[in-house]
Amino acid sequence: HWTKDVIASPDGRKLYVTVGSNSNVGENGMAAEKNRAAVLEVDRSTRRTRVFASGLRNPNGLSWNPETGKLWVAVNERDEIGDDLVPDYMTSVRDGAFYGWPYSYFGQNVDERVKPQRPGLVARAVKPDYALGSHTASLGLTFSKGASLGPAYGNGAFVSQHGSWNRSVLSGYKVIFVPFRGGKPSGPPKDVLAGFIGRDGRAMGRPVGVAIDQSGALLVADDVGNVIWRVSRAVGQ
Repeated sequence: HWTKDVIASPDGRKLYVTVGSNSNVGENGMAAEKNRAAVLEVDRSTRRTRVFASGLRNPNGLSWNPETGKLWVAVNERDEIGDDLVPDYMTSVRDGAFYGWPYSYFGQNVDERVKPQRPGLVARAVKPDYALGSHTASLGLTFSKGASLGPAYGNGAFVSQHGSWNRSVLSGYKVIFVPFRGGKPSGPPKDVLAGFIGRDGRAMGRPVGVAIDQSGALLVADDVGNVIWRVSRAVGQ
């Protein structure tokens, strides 16, 4: 949670920075979480910083939705309540919105481990837009505008999933594409780049960041293989 993602506003006047939590569910005290588990907004001219959105346990990749102009983020959720909870997610980020952490998840699903509770905050917790699977460690996010991978990838977002470390059956370890329509996710994800788990069950690669290069190919940073993969459309397709 010590890494940060940074993106500039379209006009270049502000920066948006992701800051992960200090803990799993606030067990180190909420004083330790000041300006954490949040997306911060930095005014470049005044250097003033404010919390743009909060309750995001470990926000990572940031990207502007080209259709709506809204900021989106990929978020890693909490651990230690089973293989299938809580799903990591991607969501649009609203100014001033609270997304639940640590008191609740996916809206008003209360995490009973957190004491004392904050029912007022839980009541206004925003439900994320799209679940990406539990413990997938979804890190990178970029929209497909400018990509030249074919019509199937014309409108949507690429998400890199670093992969689980605490699940009985591994999840993630791939790059997926989430189709969009009308500025929102519109269907199930499609695998774009996979095969990172060897026959012995060990990871040969773990996707981290994703970006579209000037030719329209998809670039994928891999911090186990120590390479950057380039995914392009096959000739004749």
